[in-house]
Amino acid sequence: MSLTLYPAIDLKDGACVRLRRGAMDQATVYGTDPAAQARAWQDAGFAWLHVVDLNGAFAGRPVNAAAVRAILAAVTIPVQLGGGIRDLAGIEAWLAGGVRRVILGSAAVKTPALVTEACRAFPGRIAVGIDAREGMVATEGWADTSTIRATDLARRAEDAGAAAIIYTDIGRDGMLTGINLEQTVALARLVATPVIASGGLGGIADLTALRDAAPGTAITGVIAGRALYDGRLDPGAALALLAA
Repeated sequence: MSLTLYPAIDLKDGACVRLRRGAMDQATVYGTDPAAQARAWQDAGFAWLHVVDLNGAFAGRPVNAAAVRAILAAVTIPVQLGGGIRDLAGIEAWLAGGVRRVILGSAAVKTPALVTEACRAFPGRIAVGIDAREGMVATEGWADTSTIRATDLARRAEDAGAAAIIYTDIGRDGMLTGINLEQTVALARLVATPVIASGGLGGIADLTALRDAAPGTAITGVIAGRALYDGRLDPGAALALLAA
């Protein structure tokens, strides 16, 4: 089974950044032209892009819309988008504007009926982002920790008809310390909905470990951020490994 590798474009104040453990005051800027970065990832051979409006995640509404629209205009590969999308009108607008898949995170916790409604209205185009801190779901750009277990939210997402579940271990995100394989695999064994792993990917060894752990689970992809931007992960080698 091949896995899809999603390069991440995280947007803060119109620039491409990477955070450490979701802290907005620990942002490393990797470029001020998100559209050019999107084209570069497409030219490198990636089949998808993972885009997050970080300001929007905290504000509860889209903030980097101009940058997102520039990305959509720059590439032909599909884009999945999350961050600050909290109502059906916003979902519909982005899908109509060229986004292939909308990611609902905080909304999945605070307004679960929206996830069900959106999945029915746009089958195959709604993903649920589960951002976990020690197994518990975090919301509002990871600023708040809820009382909901990540595994329970995964089951709810599957019942709602989500097209994918993006599981991020906040404690590892941006730290290059390796994916939390134990929790990711455990969650991916509970559902049939495709699971995309996120948080902590540090290099080719982590991809190999994920690939070897994926059979028999719902894991279908993985998101790479800082490892790609820092040059620790070669796109060609990574894509070849996951396609094998």
